[in-house]
Amino acid sequence: MWDYAGKEYLDFSSQLVNTNIGHQHPKVVAAIQAQAETLATVAPAHANLARGEAAKRILQRAPGGFGKVFFTNAGADANENAMRMARGFTGRDKILSAYRSYHGNTGAAIVATGDPRRIPNEFARGHAHFFNPYLYRTDFWATNEAEECERALQHLQRVIECEGAASIAAILLESIPGTAGVLIPPNGYLEGVRKLADQYGILLIFDEVMAGFGRTGRWFAFEHFEVTPDLIVFAKGVNSGYVPAGGVIVSEAICRHFDDQMFFGGLTYSGHPLAMASIVATLDAMRDEGVVENADRVGNGALAKGLSQLAADHAIVGETRGLGVFHALELVSDRRTRTPLPADDMAKLKSALLTKGLLPFVIENRIHIVPPCIVSEAEVEQGLAILDEALGAVK
Repeated sequence: MWDYAGKEYLDFSSQLVNTNIGHQHPKVVAAIQAQAETLATVAPAHANLARGEAAKRILQRAPGGFGKVFFTNAGADANENAMRMARGFTGRDKILSAYRSYHGNTGAAIVATGDPRRIPNEFARGHAHFFNPYLYRTDFWATNEAEECERALQHLQRVIECEGAASIAAILLESIPGTAGVLIPPNGYLEGVRKLADQYGILLIFDEVMAGFGRTGRWFAFEHFEVTPDLIVFAKGVNSGYVPAGGVIVSEAICRHFDDQMFFGGLTYSGHPLAMASIVATLDAMRDEGVVENADRVGNGALAKGLSQLAADHAIVGETRGLGVFHALELVSDRRTRTPLPADDMAKLKSALLTKGLLPFVIENRIHIVPPCIVSEAEVEQGLAILDEALGAVK
């Protein structure tokens, strides 16, 4: 990227962790232009070829047992509609979601969000929260991953029992929480959540808005785990944000329910032709150019290795974690106490990175390392060198 003065930046933020295929991909730009000449817009009640083709490609990437795609304008309203589907399907009203989460900034999505941004916006009803696993800052006094997993699942079961299982429509989880810190679930956790959901007749919704479509080196982040949800929420990487788009991938059982039951959802721009054309072109280009494979090879290779070296070389790096091109450096002022690096130091660090030509994604005391899925090993080396220099300057 270049700013108004011509200064060059290496984009290690992917904007808002969405330009998975990079900036100005010529095939996607051409597809949007061609679609505008063919059909620029049409109401969602009318079929359009681009929407059918987009749905087909998304379902090809989903696990078996999924039947339809409900398109939205972004991730937030996709979560809204997934929750609405769960309530309509089960006849229950409550949604459980994690405190360390972000699901969007619309009415129910922001209340489902766990972080403090929800507090001034808690007008939607029927939401309850639980603590998800995060061993580095454990809420369960765990000393290892197995303990963290076991105690987090015990905690979730108690929340289900105390909230009343018969009132809970769905558990909504980011398969890998992104904004909260790129928190990789411990082995067995998502499988345990699936088991609890089945035990109590609760649907499981995975929010793949940030983690999906190549970000972790898989088409979907939950493919790293032996679990399949009932509803999959997506946006961002499905078309790299070239035109606003999102949606819900719906399992066959829920599809059949709404064959003869009204689903009270819908948006003026749902399935917008320009957005659908950008999805088709993006997914085709990702397939043809090996973009997901590149994210796996480079992200879990040179990038992961380089970040581990930064953690070894710099005492302010408390932990590095991630998969593919979805990593985070957690910065601390004291490794022993794990005290978060103060905001002033984080601001200086961000400024130093920008000065040296790296566009970072900084949240609280973390730098999220989230370059596009097309990142090369040479670009990784360049970005790591800038990070190394900037981290070394923080005292």
